[in-house]
Amino acid sequence: MSGLADDLDPIAERIRQDFSAQDSAREKVIPSCREVIRNSSQAIRAVHRQEYDKAAELLASARDLLDEADRAIASHDELRITGIIRDAQKEFAEGSVLLALVTEKRIPSPDDLRIDQAAYLNGLGEAVGELRRYLLDGMRRGDLSRGEEILQTMDDIYSVLVTMDFPDAITGGLRRTTDMVRGVLERTRSDLTLALQQKELEKRLEQFEGRGD
Repeated sequence: MSGLADDLDPIAERIRQDFSAQDSAREKVIPSCREVIRNSSQAIRAVHRQEYDKAAELLASARDLLDEADRAIASHDELRITGIIRDAQKEFAEGSVLLALVTEKRIPSPDDLRIDQAAYLNGLGEAVGELRRYLLDGMRRGDLSRGEEILQTMDDIYSVLVTMDFPDAITGGLRRTTDMVRGVLERTRSDLTLALQQKELEKRLEQFEGRGD
């Protein structure tokens, strides 16, 4: 047995050293990832307030923080798909996609954002919920000018997500996000249809009253 212990001791020590290095790297990235999430959330709020330059600055800061996290785990590829990293990337993707769509810019790709593809797709799905909020804010102001365009964008995103029929272990739980997007899309289509019908009715009433004068 002593011979086995002699063999196991150096193996166990190497494993302990590797785990210790991974744990140290993980502890370093947690604060950065939390700041990425905070900055991305603030950027989304800025988009809804139509403060687009501020949103872009916050997202640039988030990207810098992700770069810091990437450097911290450069020697630990196994940490790249951990929850904290993917959550941060997902929030960054959500904010970046939302800003691009609202300002009518080209939608960024995962390569543009330099993030994991699963995190990107989940962020893309989450952006649909924010597009609904943006559309509803416009409806409350009586502005339906981009309603159908935004609804079509939401539909296009859903059409992509629903084709990603792979295990959750690969997609990071994308099936749940896709189900959420479908529900958001159905409610938004119903809300917009009702609003457009109401606007058309108001227009006809105005025309009728105008003829009466």
